[in-house]
Amino acid sequence: MSGRIYAVSLTCIFSLVLFLAIALPAFGQSADRARITAVVEDPSEARIPNASVKLINAETGAESNSSTNKDGIFAITGVLPGHYTLQIKREGFDTAQLTGITLNVGDDKNLVVGMKIGQVAQTVTVDASAITVNTTDASVSTVVDRQFIENLPLNGRSFQSLLYLTPGVSQNTQVVVKFENKGEFVVNGQRGDANYWMVDGVSANLGTGVERSGLTGTLGATNLLGGTSALVSVDALQEFRIETSSYAPEFGRVPGGQISIQTRSGTNKFHGTAFDYFRNTVLDATDWFTTNKGLPKPPERQNDFGGVIGGPIIKNKTFFFFSYEGIRLTLPKTFLGTVPDLAARQSAIPAVQPYLNSYPLPKPGAVDVGPGLAPYSASFSNPSSADAYSIRIDHQLSKNLTLFGRYNQSPSSGAQRGSGPANHLDVDSFQIRTATVGATWTKSSQVANDARFNYSTSGGTARSFMDTFGGGTIPPAESLFPSPFTYQNGVFLFAAFFGTNMAYPLGLDSRSRQRQYNAVDTVAVQKGVHSLKFGFDYRRLSPSIGYAGYQLFPIFVSLSELEAGNTRFTLTLNTPPQKLLLHNLGVFAHDN
Repeated sequence: MSGRIYAVSLTCIFSLVLFLAIALPAFGQSADRARITAVVEDPSEARIPNASVKLINAETGAESNSSTNKDGIFAITGVLPGHYTLQIKREGFDTAQLTGITLNVGDDKNLVVGMKIGQVAQTVTVDASAITVNTTDASVSTVVDRQFIENLPLNGRSFQSLLYLTPGVSQNTQVVVKFENKGEFVVNGQRGDANYWMVDGVSANLGTGVERSGLTGTLGATNLLGGTSALVSVDALQEFRIETSSYAPEFGRVPGGQISIQTRSGTNKFHGTAFDYFRNTVLDATDWFTTNKGLPKPPERQNDFGGVIGGPIIKNKTFFFFSYEGIRLTLPKTFLGTVPDLAARQSAIPAVQPYLNSYPLPKPGAVDVGPGLAPYSASFSNPSSADAYSIRIDHQLSKNLTLFGRYNQSPSSGAQRGSGPANHLDVDSFQIRTATVGATWTKSSQVANDARFNYSTSGGTARSFMDTFGGGTIPPAESLFPSPFTYQNGVFLFAAFFGTNMAYPLGLDSRSRQRQYNAVDTVAVQKGVHSLKFGFDYRRLSPSIGYAGYQLFPIFVSLSELEAGNTRFTLTLNTPPQKLLLHNLGVFAHDN
């Protein structure tokens, strides 16, 4: 039954996009597409009307058709980034053919094409790769394509560091804590959470982490490792553009950077790659603190592996592209802190001894650093992993209508030991799923409509655990929680504000989930010398975050208080789940 429902859902989504593309009135080009406009002239620089125009994709053979208007101008919008050949024909003139035209994501380029008097059967071919192309785009932006990325040694194979190549972009130096992610970079002094991410023309601002940050759709979706593979793997990336100022009207949602990412599609030839990048313990030096404390060198391993394959399903018509990337990371860490000494554990009242014994045992011969506190050091490694799967299908339904669909799934998880005592672990899991469909319809030689629909979810769970690392024991849940609460649905925060790394939580920290519906429809109209563009962008967000049903926070400010079982004060809380529903509608119009 579930399989049938899923199939029906996909059919409904494609039907919706097709309806948007055909039924909606002139609402152009998506942010991830390109646009090319040209003035066609004869040798006397007089404009040539009614010339037929054909733009041919060099990789897929897909064609876009248009014609010049009475002013000798044509415009082709909604073009996928790539390499193209432009053909222009008109009775009484030699056929003009321009090869080597490269269109990048978000390009809006102008050409002046001269045609020679002659016969249509004769063709004049010009290599346009060296032609300087005028652009109507006044924004400050940087385009980075796949070939450039593949030739750079990117740490973690994530392209965030390339964003700093753009003028006005700098690292966000604001303190980022676990509960409040402020964004990784800032643009022209704006806030770090004022940047807008788009993948294939729809919003990718659905990051929430596993805590309460980003619930209102202000952060780009990254995995737990902070990598952009959750959006698109490097090998599945065609190119991206980041704009930092003087945006076109369609980029009016937030004042920061506008990052437009275009994913790869298949071509008429089968292509595939496989890769594995690695680091390990042998290749890296030992941490100074590990050597200084005489600790064993913890293992370090990083494996980034995967591959892509793409090609035709039906030549010149239907194409597919599949990618997978996996990351397995083990990071070494040296822990320095304090624990209760043996005398403090033995002198405490029996009711609190399980909590003193929850700390690792002090090393033999360790000299106390304070009353009842002994130093403790350890070395270990923290594991984490991330996967990213994506599949994209492109189909040319007719010469005037193209469709595409893409599904992406990116689970990630990680365990961080030592945020409190050395035997304390924060374990997080997170997953992002996105499904996008789109249609580009060339209604006539002067009007083109582009529609997109996206449904995305992101969310995860944050929990805290203890194990027996270093000889510590796990406090019994039955002594902490009333029935029916356990470590699975409750949280115990042992707030020991003395010593170093003594406080720790146990149990459920939070659960979060973000759901996004995003519908985008734009149109481009060439009316005489006016290039018109207008459309709308509707976004619906329904974030939710849940906390433990029972929260117990005993607070101790000295070891003597803990030994006697006297808290400074104790908090018992129940925080209800938080749910929001956000609707956002933007409309724009542009006459260039």
